[in-house]
Amino acid sequence: MPVSCEHRGMNDFVILTREEGVATLTLNDPERRNALSTQAQWDAVVDACRTVARDPEVRCLIVTGAGSAFCAGGNVKDMKDKKGIAAGSPHDIREGYRNGIQRIPLALYEMDVPTIAAVNGPAVGAGCDLACMCDIRIGSEKARFAESFVKLGIIPGDGGAWLLPRAVGLSKASEMAFTGDMIDAQEALACGLISRVVPADQLMTEARALAARIAANPGPALRMAKRLIREGQHMRLDSLLELSAAFQALAHHTPEHDRAIDAFLASMKK
Repeated sequence: MPVSCEHRGMNDFVILTREEGVATLTLNDPERRNALSTQAQWDAVVDACRTVARDPEVRCLIVTGAGSAFCAGGNVKDMKDKKGIAAGSPHDIREGYRNGIQRIPLALYEMDVPTIAAVNGPAVGAGCDLACMCDIRIGSEKARFAESFVKLGIIPGDGGAWLLPRAVGLSKASEMAFTGDMIDAQEALACGLISRVVPADQLMTEARALAARIAANPGPALRMAKRLIREGQHMRLDSLLELSAAFQALAHHTPEHDRAIDAFLASMKK
């Protein structure tokens, strides 16, 4: 990929750009508040994640939404009409989830590239879970979050029951999931769902600045560090130490490590 480029996913629902080592994935259906409701949309997000994962030059990914919303979740009208994700028999619906929207948490959460959710507005249902799939979450003052599935008599079908407790702890995740209530940016900051709140017109500037600080570091070390953090969420300490030793052996033999050492020693002489 060139230094700066743009790629549009299926039906232009996803716009993927890259500048230097930072890629940006923008959900681009502002009229429908970037709802994730069709197979084509799910495929577009997964394809964009795979494009980023395969590009060794990308060292950070920003995920955001066009317009006033981050992501409004699923299409409620389709649920009423038993269409789209709600179509068919219980077996059909189960397979639809497994082969559809559930591919997004697997593609995004398992990506070795560090990810930042830049939450520009409401992140509701699957949109809240999408933000939780990212490593770092920052929100504009207009950000809102709701694990709202219970309000519609359904459950988090895209991994929210696994993702949200890891972001905010079991008690707060249970409160959000059992009430379905919306929380604002300041409450999200207080419970750890996001790590900072910024003015709406500065959100992408702040996200890009953070991504640039991440992308300034060697790519192989970033990807291995992220993998260790992910594996550490379910591994025993002794197993993680073994994996860390193996990754460290690889890191010591990368040209990026050699260049970083040379730069560090040169800076010490100044």
